[in-house]
Amino acid sequence: MFYKMVMRNSRRSRKENGLFFSSLLISIVAFYVILSLPRQDVMLFLEKMESNAVDRLMGMIPVFFYVTLILLFFLIYYAGSYQMDRRRHEFGVYLVMGMRRRKLFAMLFAEDLGGSLLALALGIPSAVLLSELISLVTARLVGLGIIGHRFTFSPEAVLGTAAGFLIIKLAAFLLISGRIAAQETGALLTDKPSGTKRQLPLPVYWAAAFLGVVLLGTAYGTAISGISWENAKAMGLTLLTGLAGTGLFFFGLRALLGFLAIAGGKRRGLEVFDYRQLQEQVILRSNTLAVSSLLMLAALCCFGAGVGVAGFYGSGERHVLDYTFGGKGMSAEECGEILEETGLDAWFSELFEIRLGYIRTTDDHENAFCMDSIMTEVSQLEKSREQEILLNNLSYVSYPYLIAVSGYNRLLAAAGNPLLELGEGEAAVYMDGESLSYQRKVIMDHILKGRPEVVLDGTVLHLTGEVQTENLVTDRVIRLSFAVIVPDALYEYYTQGDGSIYLNGILDKVLCEETSLMNAVGEMNDRLDDAGIPYEGYLQNMGRQLFFLVAAGYITIYLAVIFLIIANTVLGVQFLMAQRKSGRRYRTLIRLGASHQMLCRSAGRQIGWYFGIPTLVAVCSSFFGIRALFSGLLPTIVRGSILEMMQIGASMIFVLFVIESVYVAAMKRSSNRYLLSLMVPEREE
Repeated sequence: MFYKMVMRNSRRSRKENGLFFSSLLISIVAFYVILSLPRQDVMLFLEKMESNAVDRLMGMIPVFFYVTLILLFFLIYYAGSYQMDRRRHEFGVYLVMGMRRRKLFAMLFAEDLGGSLLALALGIPSAVLLSELISLVTARLVGLGIIGHRFTFSPEAVLGTAAGFLIIKLAAFLLISGRIAAQETGALLTDKPSGTKRQLPLPVYWAAAFLGVVLLGTAYGTAISGISWENAKAMGLTLLTGLAGTGLFFFGLRALLGFLAIAGGKRRGLEVFDYRQLQEQVILRSNTLAVSSLLMLAALCCFGAGVGVAGFYGSGERHVLDYTFGGKGMSAEECGEILEETGLDAWFSELFEIRLGYIRTTDDHENAFCMDSIMTEVSQLEKSREQEILLNNLSYVSYPYLIAVSGYNRLLAAAGNPLLELGEGEAAVYMDGESLSYQRKVIMDHILKGRPEVVLDGTVLHLTGEVQTENLVTDRVIRLSFAVIVPDALYEYYTQGDGSIYLNGILDKVLCEETSLMNAVGEMNDRLDDAGIPYEGYLQNMGRQLFFLVAAGYITIYLAVIFLIIANTVLGVQFLMAQRKSGRRYRTLIRLGASHQMLCRSAGRQIGWYFGIPTLVAVCSSFFGIRALFSGLLPTIVRGSILEMMQIGASMIFVLFVIESVYVAAMKRSSNRYLLSLMVPEREE
């Protein structure tokens, strides 16, 4: 009998609190995915290429795990308190009928444990499958293919997920059951009043709402302009302003709802009742709405920025070169000879030299290169932040690198770009793409159209074409903020044969098609190591890109899921608690002739407003928040495609609306079931 009652109560609790149970399932899946990260293919590959970065990332994962455990503990405690309060009368009846408190505790513990084990039984297999899917998709996105992929199962992640989840569930249960057990039987049988708050004059609420909007606008402005990224103090002030603005806006929201209740002419049905109900809930729970909105904003920012940053580092730079030889204790010429002797040169479809060096025909480094005409044109442009940065950067250019055009043209041909055609007395500009923003490149391209005049150690040259940004070697560390591409004859003359030579190699496409790029490069790495040839490979640099992809993609999306779970579950639990405490009002409406359909429509409108207001505020804030994150976190080269990144953010907002629609639909079902129970005549105890 005891076990049948436990099973019946467990099924009823899951049915009546499907929203909370679903949130627990999602939490379990998120826990496993983040804890199983070290076993995934991408991380195993990264560990070989970027072991230090991976170690730091792995060191951060337990921190995220424990922090989210703490957050979910409060969520479980809060939602569990609602479930216990909902069953107060039931517990009181059990005690009146003779059930001992010890047996009542055992019954509740068995219900909670059974629900937890069921959540784990459903969540872990789902998490394993999702983890495998993520691993396959990530490998596909970064071009690694599915070669060598094996099904991975992490016992450590399962144990960590189960242990963490059961510990916080047990801790929350003990605290809640202890609070219930301390109450007298009569108190359990008596409904608790909903509580009231002292009201302030109406102008105070209007002023709070207006001040909240002003503070939010100030926070948005400082974040987007970049002021908040200058130092920790400015960032802290921006965050404080945004938090205060959100809190004040929701505090003053009760004035707007009161206005809606009396405005708009004749109201039909229960519309006035809906607004008054919402106004009361905002009065009692404005802080909860503000916190939920901030959590949604944090989730949107994590989603948008995480996907945007991961997308940039996953495809921000084109893959052209596979290897670069020279500059690491062995000259490019020596590397080429060994490649030819060992037959490894047959593995490459292209092997060509990139030559670059300083001006050696003069010792006056401060005046070796003069481009006053370009500086004048830039200074005459309309004042802007990009114009000021470009002018400042160019002011330091007096002794630039020179690049031989023949080798650079081989690079352009490999990349599929038009070749540079430099006539007599002509040169081109090279600037590192990672430090050159889109706006600054547009400015420079516009100036170069006029073939500005520069002086190279007394020789007048005309700069032509567009700014060149193709990576010279596979090593991302080698970056030239400004260089001049010149004909080979001028290069030989000005460098006096004292320059650096790098040998770039591109693997044969046929070889890569027969296997995968990962396998082909891995085999080539082994052969180069056996031959004793130092090299810089594409996979080492791709490992750095993948680190950012994993760190930005996995961690931020993980946090976003947790934030959304907490925000929506808190809103749902708050509304259901308020609705049950308003049960007498609904019974009165029923006595006055309100049908079940009318009550359901009324509750549906309230749920739409209750979820819609914080969601709408979060969405409006996210447009500025995601834009500010892109401006502060992304490298300057990608800021020209901020519009594209914002489109990614907009897609994440669409995902949020889908998620919110699911939560609202689940809430309406729970609310309708409760309202249906009120249609039954109330028994007098």
